[in-house]
Amino acid sequence: MKKILFALVSVSLVASACAAILMPGQPEKLTPISPAPFPDTLSAYVWRNWFVVPKARLAAVVKATPEQITAIAEEMDLPPNPTILPEWRRRGYITVVRRNWHLLPYGQLEQLLDMTSEELRFSLIEDDFLFHKLGSLKPKCPTLEYVAPTAESSAARRKLAAYLKEEGVDAAAEEEPRFAFVKVLAEPDPKLGMPKATTDSCFDLRLIFSYFADYCDPLGDPEVGSYPEGLLQRLAAQGVNAVWLHTVLRTLAKDPKYPEFGEGSERRIANLKKLVARAGKYGIKVYLYMNEPRAQVPEFFEKDGRMAFRGVPQKDGTVYAMCTSCPEVRRWMRDALEQVFTNVPGLGGIFTITASENLTNCPSRGDHKKCPRCAQRSRAEIIAEVNNTLIEGMRRGNPNAEAVIWDWAWPDEIEPEIIRLLDKRNSRLMAVSERKSTITRGGVTHQIGEYSISVVGPGARATNFWHIAHQHGLKTVAKVQPGATWEFTAIPYLPTMDLVAQHAFNLTQADVDGVMLSWSLGCSPSPNLTAYRDIRRGAKSPDEFLDALATRLYGAAAVPLARKAWTAFSDGFRNYPYSVGNLYSGPHEMGPANPLYLTKTGYRATMVGIPYDALDSWRAIYPREVYRDLMAQVAEGFGKGSAAFDEMLKKCSSEGLAVAKREAGMFRAAYLHFVSTVDQCRFVMARERREAAKTEAERTAATEEMRTICRREIATAKALLPLVQADSRIGYECSNHYFYIPQDVREKLLSCHAILDALDR
Repeated sequence: MKKILFALVSVSLVASACAAILMPGQPEKLTPISPAPFPDTLSAYVWRNWFVVPKARLAAVVKATPEQITAIAEEMDLPPNPTILPEWRRRGYITVVRRNWHLLPYGQLEQLLDMTSEELRFSLIEDDFLFHKLGSLKPKCPTLEYVAPTAESSAARRKLAAYLKEEGVDAAAEEEPRFAFVKVLAEPDPKLGMPKATTDSCFDLRLIFSYFADYCDPLGDPEVGSYPEGLLQRLAAQGVNAVWLHTVLRTLAKDPKYPEFGEGSERRIANLKKLVARAGKYGIKVYLYMNEPRAQVPEFFEKDGRMAFRGVPQKDGTVYAMCTSCPEVRRWMRDALEQVFTNVPGLGGIFTITASENLTNCPSRGDHKKCPRCAQRSRAEIIAEVNNTLIEGMRRGNPNAEAVIWDWAWPDEIEPEIIRLLDKRNSRLMAVSERKSTITRGGVTHQIGEYSISVVGPGARATNFWHIAHQHGLKTVAKVQPGATWEFTAIPYLPTMDLVAQHAFNLTQADVDGVMLSWSLGCSPSPNLTAYRDIRRGAKSPDEFLDALATRLYGAAAVPLARKAWTAFSDGFRNYPYSVGNLYSGPHEMGPANPLYLTKTGYRATMVGIPYDALDSWRAIYPREVYRDLMAQVAEGFGKGSAAFDEMLKKCSSEGLAVAKREAGMFRAAYLHFVSTVDQCRFVMARERREAAKTEAERTAATEEMRTICRREIATAKALLPLVQADSRIGYECSNHYFYIPQDVREKLLSCHAILDALDR
């Protein structure tokens, strides 16, 4: 499992020579959540893994035979021989981790994933904050071993199967295989041919990430499957002219002073050349994400006098920064990038993050005063120097390459000074377009961060710093998210075209030079991207673009209804209860697949990971009722939009009908997510009223409301299930893999039935 990633382990946080590896969150303390609605943990284990892990491994983990495991599955009416897709090992392991987090201890989880302790630890720490997405804790799960069925446990499992039959749900129903969309997008579309380069856009750089990239080590894959021909062709057809991928500099270049660096670099460079050539056929440049220099374990600094450049520690003491105030560290960064750009001559450039994210330079997290070298210098000076070092190394290797310098997490008060100190050659300043815009929703006033479609930029902060950058001779880039954001990313793109087009239109008036169209989400080829290709400076409004887009997608007769649907979706989404806390903690990504809990779990919601029943995390800065009501308004807008879009199908051209029908299911799924989010809020509030009831009448009223919500959630889950079965894109996001699969929607039905049974007792 993840052998590609493991090549990084020897230079990562993991000390592979350790006899016993302490995993994140150990020693575990918290009790795992009950496996309800299942009669025992073994039943939940079989249910949740039946379609994602081979039967033989499932059995081996719990010391059973495949026949014994199959017998348990068949009692729950699961098909005896499911097809297990190989993609789960590479593109779905996060989904497997999440669904077993409360079932298995680390040792058995490693066995289930076919990973060593070193590999799993590396993944949890380095794979886009995975451990943080799991709550920065590991429940204390006892070892799970096979126990022969008893009459009672068999009856309970058969009862679960009876629930599904009662609802007309077949666990073996035909469905589009998960990850099927990857194969579709990997193959070139003959109808598109070779897209023509877009040369008349307002934005000379239109940069995006892959919809299904390997985030940790994409260049470890000899096929560079993160960017296949078909995906590049489709992105080019929608105006994209640059793509980026995540890299760690020490894996791309060798250095005689650091023999632990560069293992496998020749292979990665060869694969990078392959990608640059492949993308170049479509007029697309390749950029490397630079968040450098990455911190190192304490042992790294104990060799060959390296203590001289050990910088500030991470708060937990596991790693230390390589202090960039030391010339040797800057020498390594410069030489490493020079190697990369010399060896891959067609490489387009880099984009940098020099504050926040991983611990890199000493002031990257604001702690540089703890470093004896950096304490004597200003934060602005150090951040500018890091960027200039990277730019110099890049330019030595290729004078035509360019750097996109992201001001993410730079303090506003020092940004003008950083801009003044930056190397201006082939450089651009990037700012999040909507950041620090002020909104008032439901009476709550809030200043936003990023990841927003519901808030249309640009804001005053971005325009101010773009203006300063232009004064200093720097080109500018707007960071936007036109496809999907953490506001909602369980479908490939949001049909809020009025909002997307207005943002693009506003940026054409803002004299910004380029756009970065996504972070690691919202990257699917979509009509939304074309706004940044087609809207021109001087246009009076986005309407001409929207009419032309609707005509191109669905035909002239469908334009009024398509526009009506887009407006309804957009109007509903304007009510989104935006805050970073809600974006990361809410149940909107799981929607109808998030279970209801009869009793409080006690777990807090995790960052785009597991929402649990943590209403006060979901709502963030909004009062409970306000959050619920704003989400209800979003749901109402998506309901009206879906109805109009369904009506539009009757007018749709024959050429666009097949795609439009598939989109209709996707948009309906989004509506159901928002409906379920509202009902989950209501359920938690009713449950609390029931627990706090002082009279039997109060308790009865709250109980009846819980019953009503359970029945609605059953209806919502049943409506979602065929949509998810028909479209493998629903529930998927690149950095989280699948938030849920059809089996989880079926489990939601079981949880609701179990709660109804308990409330009736």
